Amino acid sequence: MENSKFNSNHLDLGCGDAPRNPYGATELFGVDLTLGCREVDEHFKICNLVCEPIPFVDSYFDSVSGFDVIEHIPRQSVDHQNNVIINPFVTLMNEIHRVLKPGGLFYASTPAFPSPEAFQDPTHVNIITEGTHKYFCGDNPDARIYGFTGQFVAIEAQRIYPKYAQTAKRTLLNRIKNAHKKYMKGSISHVVWQLQAIK
Repeated sequence: MENSKFNSNHLDLGCGDAPRNPYGATELFGVDLTLGCREVDEHFKICNLVCEPIPFVDSYFDSVSGFDVIEHIPRQSVDHQNNVIINPFVTLMNEIHRVLKPGGLFYASTPAFPSPEAFQDPTHVNIITEGTHKYFCGDNPDARIYGFTGQFVAIEAQRIYPKYAQTAKRTLLNRIKNAHKKYMKGSISHVVWQLQAIK
């Protein structure tokens, strides 16, 4: 996907004051609990992804990214007032699918089991494995039973050293460095997903 050659827009979840743009989109947007020094405007908004919808319209983005974000979204919580269990992670995946254009890409980089990085931060409440993405992919995704209404196809799902996960296109040199980290120092801490929205 050569977005930089076309008018394209990208949404970075958990952007803070340094939003990432892994596909080189021409227009950059972001959401986070706080934007640091950045002012809230039509491109950058404050949003709690655990309990609020992504504040953009349907089918708006060519791509969405989440760098070290989805591990902070609870898998389940309880709405005591209505006496029901809710699934914030599944809801977020619905929201990502909703704001992506048909064929749009979701790029996620997150610490994953069994790496210590997946567990050591006490705000990591959603432990991702190499197979978690499969719940949201295919003709009849397994997450349907939990309320997932979208559909993705996995373009990429692999372990990677996070230093080399900042762009969607990794050079041969970075792939070699990644393999070196994996085989010389044990398992790599992060999993990278590129999921394509089917609509």
